[in-house]
Amino acid sequence: MANGYSIFVGLVVIVALCLAAWFFSPKGENQVLWRSSLILTFVSCYLMWAITFLAQLHPLIEPRRSDLRKEFLNH
Repeated sequence: MANGYSIFVGLVVIVALCLAAWFFSPKGENQVLWRSSLILTFVSCYLMWAITFLAQLHPLIEPRRSDLRKEFLNH
C-alpha cells in the first residue's frame, strides 16, 4: 500500500496545517510564539515521519533469513 506519493500528500497536509497555524493563531503579545511553536512542531513531526517512512520504503540493508539451509539460499 505504501508508495512514494504519500510523502507529497503528507507535505500538502503539513503546509495546510502551517497556513492554518499562521492565520488562526491567537492574537496578542504571544502571537509570534504561538506561530513559531506550532509551525516548528508540524515541520518536525513531518520530517520525523518522512525519514522513517522513506527508510522503510527503501531500506539500505536487504533482510536475509538465517534459519535456512545452505542448499536453499540464493546467492
